[in-house]
Amino acid sequence: MTASRMRPDSRGPAKGANETGARFDVVSFGEPMYEFSQVPGKAREYLQGFGGDTMNCAIAAARQGARVAYICRVGDDEFARQMFRLWEIEGIDASEVRSDPQAHTAVYFISHGQHGHTFSYLRKNSAASRFCVDDLPAEMLQNTRFFYTSGITEAISTSAREAVFAAIDIARRAGAKVVFDANFRPALWSVDEARDVIGSTIPLTDFLLLSLEDAASLTGLAEPELMLDWCMAAGARVAILKLGPGGAVYTDGTVRKTVSGFKVNAVDATGAGDCFAGSLMARLGVGDSLDAAVTYACAAAALTCTGFGAIDPLPHADEVVKLMAHRGARDAAGETC
Repeated sequence: MTASRMRPDSRGPAKGANETGARFDVVSFGEPMYEFSQVPGKAREYLQGFGGDTMNCAIAAARQGARVAYICRVGDDEFARQMFRLWEIEGIDASEVRSDPQAHTAVYFISHGQHGHTFSYLRKNSAASRFCVDDLPAEMLQNTRFFYTSGITEAISTSAREAVFAAIDIARRAGAKVVFDANFRPALWSVDEARDVIGSTIPLTDFLLLSLEDAASLTGLAEPELMLDWCMAAGARVAILKLGPGGAVYTDGTVRKTVSGFKVNAVDATGAGDCFAGSLMARLGVGDSLDAAVTYACAAAALTCTGFGAIDPLPHADEVVKLMAHRGARDAAGETC
């Protein structure tokens, strides 16, 4: 039995063309997951939610006002049905999502301890891992300003990896900018394999995103400046290194700049990097400079750390603007932030 397209009762965002003629600002492709997040201090209590890097990114972009579509494959199960309700609420077009009755929607667990959060996954042979090139909705990929995917999507299966490269090709040929987050997960593949595949992806992207930890694993380097040099030598057009609480440092090959992080009461960093990516694309899509978009993305990512789980803490635009204004006021008064 083949996968079928599942359609919510109401389809996501408005469908009018923007100034580039694209129907969407962001199309994200990857694996959505159902989340069980441990209640801090409660060994057997978990909050139910949602996650997955590309889905987190899609929702983050939508909450900043972008018109977003999601491409994925899910099981024919209650987890997937809850996801469709979520996408409808968030205004995300899920009209091209496929349901696979022969596989399950991926699940993961977040546990909290002395050294931060840890993840446990039930994703082997998930519906998303069965995604293949023939599942790609070419028309959707040809009607977006930004296409986003990640190293996780490439790592979950050979067929999903092939679909990533095919999707990038379709989107690029139609004029979309490609945003790729390395999101290296050693539980999914070896460093050598990741270096090979991600290294082949980098020259095809317009914006390369890496966390400090991912960059250290993939490059074998310790200094952010040297990591950026590695990214540019690998063929990146724009490389952005996410520094966690320290903000981000980026280069376009000419300019290199560090954007400081925003001070918040951080309790859980789950989804912060994904929020950074979605917020970055949303702001670039409305004409922000790279520097302004990176600054905004740092603020949005910081706010994500103030709550538990991947989706619930993702901020809306008014919250991000408020945090940025607060720092601006403190800077004007000569205070540290």
